[in-house]
Amino acid sequence: MPAKVRKAVFPAAGLGTRFLPATKAQPKEMLPIVDKPIIQYGVEEAIHSGIQNIIIVTGRGKTAIEDHFDVSFELEYLLEARKKKDLLAIVRNISDMIDVAYVRQKEALGLGHAVLRAADLVGEEPFAVVLADDVIDAETPCLRQLLDIYSFFSAPVLAVMEMPPESISNYGVIDGEPVTHNGHSDRVYRIRDLVEKPKQNEAPSNLAIIGRYVLTPEIFGSIQAIDPGSGGEIQLTDALRHLLRQRPIYAYRFEGTRYDAGDKLGFLQATVEFALRRHDLGGPFREYLKTLKL
Repeated sequence: MPAKVRKAVFPAAGLGTRFLPATKAQPKEMLPIVDKPIIQYGVEEAIHSGIQNIIIVTGRGKTAIEDHFDVSFELEYLLEARKKKDLLAIVRNISDMIDVAYVRQKEALGLGHAVLRAADLVGEEPFAVVLADDVIDAETPCLRQLLDIYSFFSAPVLAVMEMPPESISNYGVIDGEPVTHNGHSDRVYRIRDLVEKPKQNEAPSNLAIIGRYVLTPEIFGSIQAIDPGSGGEIQLTDALRHLLRQRPIYAYRFEGTRYDAGDKLGFLQATVEFALRRHDLGGPFREYLKTLKL
């Protein structure tokens, strides 16, 4: 049996320029989808996947993330004094849900560099990486799906999904050989190669890497071994390509719906669809939408 995955790394040092001016003084990870910050959806996914040790890689201006997962004595005292027990339970649950550690990424040098900053906290054990921008709604949490594949193959696993040709150049893309698993031959792939943001006519497939990874500690050596790539940044895809020379890596076409909450349209889509699913909001919100002249 492979070593148990106990830790999840959340890179959260990006500037969030696509959401300016809202992110001028607020981390994009704290933008709410309905009434919950983007990053909390990812943290809850990790918890529901069996991981409670969270490492958040932050940068300048990200203290709101730390405050969100910390105890708020003044707020708790006020809610308790006003007998607002439901809200008090929600607030306390946020600070109680995880064991969290923080490390700073002083410069935005790429996803690979952000993961490397967590090396000392991760240590010599496998770990997950969650990109909070990718909010994934699934009956079985996406990360749990990856962990099951990792346990079966004892190898790193990346989440992938099919992308239309016009969007493929925005992602890392795999060239993979289908592997039969649990009666399916169209979900698990043994990776032959990976390319970061290829041109549309040069993409090796339509399978794009989405923000969920289960990695082994060898990735840290590969990150240190590579040169800066696309955009002058240290790309995690390039490090995985380097690691591929040493050991097998798999990809899993996960089951679920992914929202790109780092994009304005994706953020709005997630907000509308999550609101419609809420028992307290779904009915009235649906009736409101029916009144719009679209």
